[in-house]
Amino acid sequence: MARAVKRPVAPRVGAPDLPNHLDDAEPSRGGDLIQRRLPNLAGEVELSYATLEEVRIPGADVDSLALRGATLVDVDIDDIRAVEVIARDASLRRVRIHGGRIATLDLADARVSELELRGLRIDYLRLAAAELEDVLIADCTIGTIDLPRARATRVAFDGSRADEVDPRGMRATDLDLRGLDAVSYLDPLALRGATLTEEQVRVLAPAFAVAAGIDVR
Repeated sequence: MARAVKRPVAPRVGAPDLPNHLDDAEPSRGGDLIQRRLPNLAGEVELSYATLEEVRIPGADVDSLALRGATLVDVDIDDIRAVEVIARDASLRRVRIHGGRIATLDLADARVSELELRGLRIDYLRLAAAELEDVLIADCTIGTIDLPRARATRVAFDGSRADEVDPRGMRATDLDLRGLDAVSYLDPLALRGATLTEEQVRVLAPAFAVAAGIDVR
């Protein structure tokens, strides 16, 4: 007899597979950057439609990091300071972003597999219409998490907080929100497929009632 699957299933997130030595390189739009290190990024950085494989980006301090339509595989980004990171319609696999602050992280329409966000302050995390699979968001402080029409599979939060979450139209499987302290959800009824603690449900009960058209007096 098959063993029952324990829900929610945890995300399967692995560290980027990087060699011990990486040669330094300069960013370029549409370029192929393989086994490279991109140090001292500053100002406006253009990497749209580029391919980044086995790449480390340390200590970037940028106004804009453009990754629209780019392909990132085994990429490690640490201690980043950015006004905006724009990765709309990008493809990410085994990517880790840890430490730093990002005003806007835009992954709308992106295809994401094995992404770890850790120890970050993010004002606006945009995941609208993104395909998210095996994602861990840990020890992060986030203003708004935007998830309309996203598809989230094996996504978990740990030790994180957010002011507002917009899940309208989201489709979720094994979405673990127990580690997310969220002040409000714009549409609690869109959390079908998510796991919450009993305390979270108690706190959200009035919002659930309003969304369901229940008059509580």
